[in-house]
Amino acid sequence: MRILIGAVAATLLLSTAAFAGQTEGLIKKIDKDALTLTLDDGKSYKLNAETDLDALKPGMDIVIAYDVSNGENVVTDMQLPGDSDTN
Repeated sequence: MRILIGAVAATLLLSTAAFAGQTEGLIKKIDKDALTLTLDDGKSYKLNAETDLDALKPGMDIVIAYDVSNGENVVTDMQLPGDSDTN
């Protein structure tokens, strides 16, 4: 019984684990109301409320680190051209 409970717990942990990734591209669109940005490859990424949206412009190169959570690509870190620090 103990082994079965351990196996179920391990399965649940694996199924809720977030996938971390990184991508780069050109910003195609910024939706300030939905707090999302779309890259030139068509993929959208959710921004947090603290992101300086005025610093983001369509056509800019960007490098994004993100987690996939509840089916959404959620930005965890980003770097803009000329940035020596990440945002």
